[in-house]
Amino acid sequence: MTTLARRPDESATADAGTETAISGEQLGRWQRIRLILVLGTLIAIGPLTIDMYLPALPAISDDLRTTAAGVQLTLTGTLAGLAIGQLIIGPLSDVLGRRRPLLLGMALHVLASVFCVVAPDVAVLGTLRVVQGLGAAAAAVIAMAVVRDLFSGLAFARVLSRLLLVMGVAPVLAPTLGSALLNWTQWRGVFVALAVLGLGLIAITAFGLPETLPPRRRRAARIGDTLRVYGSLLADRTFIGLVLVAGFAMAALFAYVAGSSFVLQDQYGLDEQEFGIAFGAGAAGMITATQLNVRLLRRYSPQQILLGSLVAGTAAGTLLLGFAATNVGGLAGVLIPLWAVLAASGFALPNAPALALAGHGEAAGTASALLGAVQFGVGAVAAPVVGLLGTGSTAMASVITGGMLCSLFILLVVVRPGRLPAPEPDVVPVNVH
Repeated sequence: MTTLARRPDESATADAGTETAISGEQLGRWQRIRLILVLGTLIAIGPLTIDMYLPALPAISDDLRTTAAGVQLTLTGTLAGLAIGQLIIGPLSDVLGRRRPLLLGMALHVLASVFCVVAPDVAVLGTLRVVQGLGAAAAAVIAMAVVRDLFSGLAFARVLSRLLLVMGVAPVLAPTLGSALLNWTQWRGVFVALAVLGLGLIAITAFGLPETLPPRRRRAARIGDTLRVYGSLLADRTFIGLVLVAGFAMAALFAYVAGSSFVLQDQYGLDEQEFGIAFGAGAAGMITATQLNVRLLRRYSPQQILLGSLVAGTAAGTLLLGFAATNVGGLAGVLIPLWAVLAASGFALPNAPALALAGHGEAAGTASALLGAVQFGVGAVAAPVVGLLGTGSTAMASVITGGMLCSLFILLVVVRPGRLPAPEPDVVPVNVH
């Protein structure tokens, strides 16, 4: 366990509590790596909750006697829970600190996973998936807030890219793990695995994550203050624009998540294991892009990378839509431009949040909550739209392309990247000794 140094000016309030604040000027290399691994492991619960049951969607549809659109609503429920939960947990973490809301959220996730195992119909399953998303939201928003507690400027973008590398293993492994589980259990066994995983993550949080928000930096527990913070964020045109850019880029990603199992298995005949491989290949490309982003930040600004990635993603999405509509190239004609869109997302998703949160370190939890809520909220809308348009590749491609196009439009018209302030220098304001 890391030994933590206390700031000399901290009052006895910290002594009375159960948490010790991190202090200092600079993280050691191995301490930073350890912190990123812990945060990456925690934040992985969101992608695992979303993706692990994807290979089972057709089977769930048959077992619960519902339609493809009906079973996709259970995915929407998870995304809605992630969105709503972040709006609640973000401000709560600015009041109570980071650890306690995270532990409570993970406990809620475990309980919901257990009840999902015995869900009798798609309505109950969808409701429980909302609760499951509420619990997973704690990991999503607090991990981002912890990073913002510790880093800013280009350092924030670099650390976020490293965090996405660890987090990116989850969507690569999740469908493959789900496929492996389905070899010897039914779809309900996936939720047993999620419950066990949640218990493990509670232990990791309890023993491996120090408190990063000292009592003297916490906000008062007043609803009015929270609403004023949200109001100031909503009045910030640049912040809201970048949040929407990230949200529509995430919508393109979740359109793929919602539609890929039906497109690749039902339309192109892949089995559950082959689907897991194809899904993992796309996620691997996205992870590679997040790591190349770290190198590109040495030569280019986050604004430049964000703009270039959205232009490339929109072009790739247009190709995807054309190939899907005409069936030119068959499976390869869908997968290759689809993987290109995912790679473009890998460049966009670290930089849009980094730019959005750069000026809001004083309310990192609340700002991260609003950012995450919009990302998952827009994703929650994208998922059923794919189902309503149909289960074919054209429906999925239409929503993916629309998401990338909206992101690019908002960046150019609302945010105007040329007007963004220059990125802050690398700042690491706190340290673990």
